[in-house]
Amino acid sequence: MFTNKNILITGGTGSFGKQYVKTILERYTPNKLIIYSRDELKQFEMEQDFNQDCMRYFIGDVRDRERLIQAMKGVDYVIHAAALKQVPAAEYNPMECIKTNIHGAENVIYAALANDVEKVIALSTDKAASPINLYGATKLVSDKLFVAANNVAGGHKTRFSAVRYGNVVGSRGSVVPFFQKQIDSGADHLPITDARMTRFWITLQQGVDFVLKNFERMHGGEIFVPKIPSVKVSDLATAMAPQLPHKIIGIRPGEKLHEIMCPADDSHLTLEFSDHFVIKPTIQFSRYADFSVNGIGEKGEAVEQGTEYHSGKNPHFLSIEEILSFNQHAAK
Repeated sequence: MFTNKNILITGGTGSFGKQYVKTILERYTPNKLIIYSRDELKQFEMEQDFNQDCMRYFIGDVRDRERLIQAMKGVDYVIHAAALKQVPAAEYNPMECIKTNIHGAENVIYAALANDVEKVIALSTDKAASPINLYGATKLVSDKLFVAANNVAGGHKTRFSAVRYGNVVGSRGSVVPFFQKQIDSGADHLPITDARMTRFWITLQQGVDFVLKNFERMHGGEIFVPKIPSVKVSDLATAMAPQLPHKIIGIRPGEKLHEIMCPADDSHLTLEFSDHFVIKPTIQFSRYADFSVNGIGEKGEAVEQGTEYHSGKNPHFLSIEEILSFNQHAAK
């Protein structure tokens, strides 16, 4: 699907972007693979590892609509991964989060339509479901923008969807490297915000594979949610450092005890497939799509009313041994 195509990824120097580029180059032969991001040093460092002829590095911010329009000329597929993601930072700097996560999403949509891009997938987060923090709220708005963009498209061929998943094992700024840094520095305990806390758990490669598959599945307007396991954060700490005690430090600003990916209030819109869920649009599009059958012929069934996909009620929790296996796999 991606061979001989032009692909652009916003925020492409992040953890997802690097793994995505590595995967694309291993499996396909794209015509152009464009990294669009604002940090010149990160682009320089990434270019040392990925300097194939198809690679292009564009300095630019998703807040800059004109630069996005220029960068997307001739592009077939876009992955929108750029965002301000740190929950406490967003609480303290709300306008900056809004400018990137909401206005930036609007600019990506506008630029994709201006260039007749074929398909766009935006990366969302479990924090966008029933949000209590600003980061989650901005990503919920972003999700709504990308869903509604399918109506805005009018006569354009461009289609937009979103992918929502949980914590990525080992990604920059996540808890695994934080715990590892504490362990390596000789800490006498590991800080835990709350012993009851749970999170959805996915490896970077699983996230990349899910996004790639959904380019084939999408009609436009869906929010795709993978079926993934949960972890107890206290179990994670025990798996990584069984010899260290835990110190409860309290929940940080904007943090939840548990995460939700498919809210109960959206259960009338939720379809269950063998390995994922789809949340249908709340609005009707000018074109009809049967979301119960996706682009590769997989069939989904409506979930029961009131069904909620919740990290604390997940039927699949990782054991200590499984956590260690997950972490080792993610580190490769």
